[in-house]
Amino acid sequence: MSNIFEILDRKGRKVILSQEDWKHIVKHKGIEQHIEDIKTAILNPTIARPHMHDSNKENFYLYFKETKRYLLVSVKYLNNEGEVKTSFITRKIMRK
Repeated sequence: MSNIFEILDRKGRKVILSQEDWKHIVKHKGIEQHIEDIKTAILNPTIARPHMHDSNKENFYLYFKETKRYLLVSVKYLNNEGEVKTSFITRKIMRK
């Protein structure tokens, strides 16, 4: 199965977005128009935080000033390589 994209994150780790994960992500209303923003969040996030419940995941947030919302991109890392698991628009940053 091919990938939607493969990039390096801000720490130089390879991150992919698979077709399978993209099918899950586009179930979130309006997210399909944010593919480039997902890449931007991984490369240059407004905020990056460890995931609350999974030490192998990191959450990247990209702030949209015009809507006062964040794009959240959750990446799971194994062996120093990541895979985008979900992405959606949210009002809040998840606290640890």
